[in-house]
Amino acid sequence: MIVFFVILILLYSIVIHEVAHGWMAYRLGDSTPKLAGRLTLNPFAHIDIVGTIILPILLLIISRGNFSLGFAKPVPINPYNFKNPKRDIMWVGMAGPLSNLILAFLFLFLLKIKTISALYTIFAYGALINLILALFNLLPIPPLDGSKIISSFLNYRRAYFYLKSEIWGIILIILLISTGFLRWFIFPIIKFIFHLAGVEIETLL
Repeated sequence: MIVFFVILILLYSIVIHEVAHGWMAYRLGDSTPKLAGRLTLNPFAHIDIVGTIILPILLLIISRGNFSLGFAKPVPINPYNFKNPKRDIMWVGMAGPLSNLILAFLFLFLLKIKTISALYTIFAYGALINLILALFNLLPIPPLDGSKIISSFLNYRRAYFYLKSEIWGIILIILLISTGFLRWFIFPIIKFIFHLAGVEIETLL
């Protein structure tokens, strides 16, 4: 039963992440996400069969419920609709990870409330999942959100070649995951955040 709620939290955390991208783009003058029907929390509008369903479930099974990661269909953005494309792309890129950080701190707040053990475990996984999504997506590797932030500080030529290196970025991402990068880099940061919140999560990692 707990696994079901963990999968549900992961699904909606991914959906909210993408909606945040679309909402920020819409606020900055690009109506493309709205016209594409992506400013909705309806998961069917965002689901990618492999990234949103197969990959998260497979990772949960392989890790025995200790780890999962996924992605939704990218929200379509037309930067030419922005008043300041370089600056606005940065805000659009930041919106997704920021939404996950907000969700993570919401779950951490709920953890501070006295509750039954099952809910405590679900809330703990909710915080863990959203911190992983936020920190992972902030890595400056195309096509992750961190690359959109970095590109806003580069000139147009360098930004173009940087963002066009997505195929190499995907290969690098796979290598980082397969070599335990999350364990030795991202998880210590997550442990520190949980420690600041007064929550111990050794049993989850």
